Formats: sequence, structure tokens, C-alpha cells
Amino acid sequence: MARPEKTAAVAEIVESFNDAAGAVLTEYRGLTVKELQTLRRSLGENANYAVVKNTLAKIAANEVGIDGFDDLLTGPTAIAFIKGDVVEAAKGLRDFAKANPALVIKGGVLDGKQLDAAEIAKLADLESREVLLAKVAGALTATLSQALYAFNALPSQTARLAAALQEKAENDPTVLAGGAGEPAAAAAEESPEEPATADATEDTPAEA
Repeated sequence: MARPEKTAAVAEIVESFNDAAGAVLTEYRGLTVKELQTLRRSLGENANYAVVKNTLAKIAANEVGIDGFDDLLTGPTAIAFIKGDVVEAAKGLRDFAKANPALVIKGGVLDGKQLDAAEIAKLADLESREVLLAKVAGALTATLSQALYAFNALPSQTARLAAALQEKAENDPTVLAGGAGEPAAAAAEESPEEPATADATEDTPAEA
């Protein structure tokens, strides 16, 4: 490959790394062109699956600061540059590899962190972004429904409380005066009057 072509190819891989949220390295030895096309279609907008030359991919990985790819870049290599849902892309690669054992997932990188094949398998077992959003939306809907029920129940509860107070007031008018029992005025009439304080000037004898 001529130097200008090599430089352009490396720049393209570098751009793919920079634009992607993550990348998964695979070996596709034994897969037919038709099977590779099927894999690309299954990934859809979640990832761009590109066959790369190992030497160029190593240079590009070093340029973007990804370490540890040298040992993985052996044999026929293709990289899934993930632009959409990372979990969905990992699921797509895992499911295709199960149906087509010739596809070997070697490892990858996610948000600058290197992942091995086992970590990518764990990533594929997670719930997708759409599922998580659906669960959050369901939880919010349930919470709003409960709040709406509570608000709707308030008028009826208030009406029942008012009716209970009215019934109690009819049976005991003192309720409206602040409590049950006899009116304050009646209680005051029954209380004995305290003796008046004697005038000190009248009881005390005058000094001689």
C-alpha cells in the first residue's frame, strides 16, 4: 500500500474510533461475504462493522491512545465501531457469534476502558437502553397515577370529615365552641367567688 493510501486508511480508522462510543474487535476467519453482510444488517445503526488491516489498526489505536490492542490484532480482523446503543450492539454480536461460531469476539474498548471478551459478554447480558427507558417510564406512570388517585380522593375525604363534624355538632353544640362539656359561662356561674381582699387601712389599728 502506497504511503498516501496508508495514511488515509489510518486516518479513517482513527476517525471511526473517535466517533464511536465503543469498539469491539472480532476475528471473522471462515465467514462468507454473505454472512458478513447479514451481520452488518443485524447491527443496523448501532454499529459500523469494518474489516481492517492489523498493522493500520495498531497505528490508529496508538494515535487515539488505546493500549492493549496489539495482542488482539491477529488474524483476519474486523472492528464493530459502536455509534448507537452499546448494549444492543454487544447483544447483536453475541447472538450472531452463537449462530456462527466462526465469528470470534476478542475484546474491545468502551469509553476509553479496555474490555476483554468476558466483559463484552456481560455487557450483552445487560438490559438495553430502550428497556431501561420503558421501565423508568412505567415507574413514572405508576407514581403519577397514585398521586392523581390521592388528589381525587381528597374532596371525598374532606366531605366525609365535614359531615361527621356536622353530625357531632348537632348532637353536642359545644363542639363548635371549642370542645365538649358545659359552656364556659355556665361553668363560671357555678364557681364560688373568692373572698374579697380586706383593705389594709381598715383592719390595721392606727399607730399611737
